Amino acid sequence: MELQDRLIILFDYYGELLSDSQKNYFIDYYFHNLTLSEISENNNVSKNAVSKDLKLACSKLEDFDSKLKLVEKDKKIINLIKETGNEELIENINNILDL
Repeated sequence: MELQDRLIILFDYYGELLSDSQKNYFIDYYFHNLTLSEISENNNVSKNAVSKDLKLACSKLEDFDSKLKLVEKDKKIINLIKETGNEELIENINNILDL
């Protein structure tokens, strides 16, 4: 899995645990494809401040997942449920997990 894809998945799980500026910079950079310069101009902060917050956000996301392992646990649960072959159960779980 590409690093960017992994970070986006981690953001889906843990993004609400980041500071507002970290969330906003992450969204602008990874979802809106803005450059660091564009983000800094839009937020009236230095490019260095954006870079620092973005690196910290990515580090925090990796740290949260290394401790909580929610992504791995969800994948295991989904695979176990799929093995049951119970389509109704699979659909209900997918709805709960927003898949």
